Amino acid sequence: MSTPPSKSDARLEQAIASDESLLAAHEKLLGKQPDERAHYKLLPLNLLFVFSGLIFFAGTYISRYAGVFDPSIYNEYAHPQPAGAAVVAVDPLVFGKKLYNNAACNTCHMDSGIGQPGIIPPLAGSEWVTGSEERLIRIVLHGIQGPITVKGANYSSAMPAFGKVAGSGYNWSDDKVAAVLTYIRSEWGNQAGPITTEQVAAIRSKVGDHPAWSAADLLKLP
Repeated sequence: MSTPPSKSDARLEQAIASDESLLAAHEKLLGKQPDERAHYKLLPLNLLFVFSGLIFFAGTYISRYAGVFDPSIYNEYAHPQPAGAAVVAVDPLVFGKKLYNNAACNTCHMDSGIGQPGIIPPLAGSEWVTGSEERLIRIVLHGIQGPITVKGANYSSAMPAFGKVAGSGYNWSDDKVAAVLTYIRSEWGNQAGPITTEQVAAIRSKVGDHPAWSAADLLKLP
């Protein structure tokens, strides 16, 4: 026969313990665990912004100073051309295509020249490309902003200045502007005449520096 537990038995004390005392004992044993679920550390976010800025800067720098990725620009062993040497003629279509593919033209207007619906107007079949030469030259020289209608569809986007004018991020020479315009006027089924360097130079001299055009202002030109 077992002996009944004494009044000081710890088992009895545990049995009559209240819920509050039990919770307090558990908290004392486990310790207070910090709740960090609602706190964010800024260091990863700061690093994300820093690296994003570096990537953007690197892309802009390469686009502006890569020399159209022409290896001859970086050939330190190339011999200078003697005075009076014959200059090899460059096919404007080949040169224009290279400029189109290596600059922002391809990124926005795509390889096929169809642009991006509702955002970037197409070049293929565009009345702006195959129409007035002066309007087209001014668009590439100075850029264009605001609403524009192309092939019956409305767009609203901004194109930067490519010519050698104030505020241009590209500073293309007149022959580069002429070459890329000649290319887009004969590509993707477009059948329009070439643009010459002299035409670009004449308009740049006549207009000078100018802010980005609007379609409304360009349509006022003859």
